[in-house]
Amino acid sequence: MNMHTPSAELSTKPFEVGQPVPRNEDPVLVRGEGRYTDDVSLEGQLYAAFVRSPHAHGVLRGIDVSHAEAMKGVVAIYRGDDLAGQGYGLLKCVVEMPNRDGSPIRKPARTALASDKVRFVGDPVAMVVARTAVQARDAAEAVLLDIEILPAVTAGEDAVKPGAPQLYDDVPGNVVLDYHFGDAGKVAAAFASAAHVTKLRIVNSRIVVNPIEPRAAIGTFDRKTKRYTLHAPSQGAFGMRNNLAAAMGVPAERMRLITGHVGGSFGMKSSVFPEYVVLLHAARLLKKPVKWTDQRSESFVSDYHGRDMVFEAELALDARGRFLATRFSGIGNMGGYLSPVGPMMATTNIGKNSIGMYRTPLVEVQTRCVVTNTAPIGAYRGAGRPEGNYFMERLIDAAATEMGIDKTVLRRRNLVAPQQLPWATPVGTLYDSGDFPALFAEALKAADWGGYRARQRQSRKAGKLRGRGIGCYLEVTAPPSNEMAGLHFEADGSVTIVTGTLDYGQGHWTPFAQVLTSKLGVPFDKIRLVQGDSDRLIAGGGTGGSKSIMASGSAIMEAGDRVIEKGKLLAAHFLEAGVADLEFGRGRFTIAGTDRSIGIMELAERVRTAPHLPKELPKSLDVDHVFKAAPSAYPNGCHVAEVEIDPETGEVAVVSYVMVNDFGTIVNPLIVAGQLHGGVAQGIGQALYEMTAYDEAGQLMTGSYMDYAMPRAADLPFFSFASQGSPTATNPVGAKGCGEAGCAGSLPSVMNAIVDALSPYGVRHVDMPATPQAIWRIIDQGK
Repeated sequence: MNMHTPSAELSTKPFEVGQPVPRNEDPVLVRGEGRYTDDVSLEGQLYAAFVRSPHAHGVLRGIDVSHAEAMKGVVAIYRGDDLAGQGYGLLKCVVEMPNRDGSPIRKPARTALASDKVRFVGDPVAMVVARTAVQARDAAEAVLLDIEILPAVTAGEDAVKPGAPQLYDDVPGNVVLDYHFGDAGKVAAAFASAAHVTKLRIVNSRIVVNPIEPRAAIGTFDRKTKRYTLHAPSQGAFGMRNNLAAAMGVPAERMRLITGHVGGSFGMKSSVFPEYVVLLHAARLLKKPVKWTDQRSESFVSDYHGRDMVFEAELALDARGRFLATRFSGIGNMGGYLSPVGPMMATTNIGKNSIGMYRTPLVEVQTRCVVTNTAPIGAYRGAGRPEGNYFMERLIDAAATEMGIDKTVLRRRNLVAPQQLPWATPVGTLYDSGDFPALFAEALKAADWGGYRARQRQSRKAGKLRGRGIGCYLEVTAPPSNEMAGLHFEADGSVTIVTGTLDYGQGHWTPFAQVLTSKLGVPFDKIRLVQGDSDRLIAGGGTGGSKSIMASGSAIMEAGDRVIEKGKLLAAHFLEAGVADLEFGRGRFTIAGTDRSIGIMELAERVRTAPHLPKELPKSLDVDHVFKAAPSAYPNGCHVAEVEIDPETGEVAVVSYVMVNDFGTIVNPLIVAGQLHGGVAQGIGQALYEMTAYDEAGQLMTGSYMDYAMPRAADLPFFSFASQGSPTATNPVGAKGCGEAGCAGSLPSVMNAIVDALSPYGVRHVDMPATPQAIWRIIDQGK
């Protein structure tokens, strides 16, 4: 048997937790060998195309398919009436929260295909199935719709005005939720006693999600087992399988979801979309697989959008600038239907994340969530977390200017001190770790805050306006739900991790393997990951809310403990020792006080090949374990941005970007840096470029990349990233999450920098996106 040696102890260290290990996923992806949903083809498959409403609002009087049905290759056409009576469920919003009067949230019914009214441009009303994708699209264009056009409303603020078009008979005033949080009396008293009150009207603009991979799906039905299978991108196969089964009206065991590689999601692909239901319906009736791949022009109108809320934000301060209370009153635009989590972002997540690092004793949030004739709003990177942080940081900058207090001083006066932890906030959260003042000081140092005036003078010499902005944030991550970790020791000498979270670009394989290597000493290059097949899972909350390493990492660690327990029983048998005499460390089971040991991989092999084992012993080291839900964690940080503005054109350039973050235990610094780069890029995109615009009729005016500006590499600066972590005690890994932090810090830091640069013109606030046209107009008016 293998003997314990010092070199064996060191062999796994380059791949353990904390090391910058390159992603296992990358070689396959950069060689173009990824297997995305559109790469999947099944024998005998047919192709689908969807007929969508060209109007934002109207009564659907009829659908004429006669010409389309006669076209070459057409196999079937399905309308809303064809789905009726089949036992299918509704596409549901899962958020439960009461109105301020205690009545429940209104959830307008949504079927997979609209059959009574259409409520946004892109609303699916029919599906054509043909022998080729081109035939299906040609026939879809030949379907004639008889729609009695109704007036449309696209802005949330307009939807609640008297006389606004009403989308649903059972949703008076278009308000699906009148949300309220906080003690209104105490907040009002705090504002009445305040030495100063800052008020800002802040728009958080609508975003088109734009993942690199459009949505796609292939539906099949097995007549013998009565089981559906859907190949589709997702953020977690187990949870989405359950939701899809509910939409199809069948038990969960009759549904299988398979997800391969996913080219980005940012929250959007976590939902069950109408197309999936119709594809499975067709597959059952036609007895063949039915495949659909979204076109990019369709994605702009059929995918869920992000953000879109308008708030009046208020901050009450005493004479020294200490925060007394905040109040947020606003409108959240839900679009034409409620997505699964649509109301969450503009309500609970605003309140929880607006607190940030600060000692704010009182918070009040009042939100009316309204329906409009636009694409539905879903979760988008951060899902209300960046919005809440953005509102607060803009208020702090404005208050500092109005009160004549330095912006850094005002923040320092209100930061929670480390000796005050654990800190209970008025929104029900509890900060357990961190050093916010030290992190803040480190960010200013890293950004060379003291040398700014010299850089500003250099910009002026070049004819540019220069500004700097701070974006402090603290996020409330999604609480890790029940999550599976299967650890299976395979016959070929590899170890498979089975998990219910799902990588849609983050790179889960590598950090999960690092956790397992650190825990069990399993060779890093022997570890494989299974994550996208619901049939392999017994639990799984999926990926979202920056919880994956907290949930799956903790599940892997706990599963590792179970492996060690089983391993001691088996090692005791092979080493002929007592279980109590065995110790485990660095991948070996050792008899205490001796040099007799056996490695975990050798033990797995000996168990597998042993002809006879006593009945009372485990028959393998394999474990399927479910980690129970844990509390949220609180990643935090400070981002400092500097911008230059060309006053002749209004063009804004981010010329410097520094961030210091506390993510607790960092499993892989390379992947964390990548997550930050992507998040900051998306934040800068929303701040400077991305604008979703509808006209008065509800037509999407920014429906392609000719009209919708996305940030490019040349638009972004080099990012400077430092970590100052304080591990959390809320999960075994000690991680706090990092996936959405880039957005949370970039929105306020960039927009605060723009306002700072424009301050000589008396500018107090600028809304996103700060396009060259918008900035040029502000400068022209200021002159």
